[in-house]
Amino acid sequence: MASMKRSHTRPVPLRPRRWATCLTAAFTAILVPSVEASQSMGCNGSLVSKGDSPVPLLQKCGEPIYRQGVCVQMLQLGWVVTPYRAGSPSAILANQCVPMEEWTYDRGPGAFFGVVRIYNGAVESVRDGDRNR
Repeated sequence: MASMKRSHTRPVPLRPRRWATCLTAAFTAILVPSVEASQSMGCNGSLVSKGDSPVPLLQKCGEPIYRQGVCVQMLQLGWVVTPYRAGSPSAILANQCVPMEEWTYDRGPGAFFGVVRIYNGAVESVRDGDRNR
């Protein structure tokens, strides 16, 4: 039998520029929102869109049939400073609960419910829910 050689390689530490480039690419991929079918909802001839305040939403669409507080998992950037290790702080990504509100609107029989997510005083997203029967 022929003997097999094992190559022992050590991981190559990332240089600061390469580290920054990798971190930037990771954040771009993670934080860029996915394209959704609709980011606006029509109410009484007016549109409610992402970024709008809840006040115009209530004026245009009225009170929702259901309001619910939700916990949305989002990646958050954090920095860890270790006093026993020389060098700069380490960047970490952690999944954290971000509290938001979801308002559900009835668009009529046979239509999909409209679900509006409110975050930090603005419409964060608009999507279709289940079909109304």
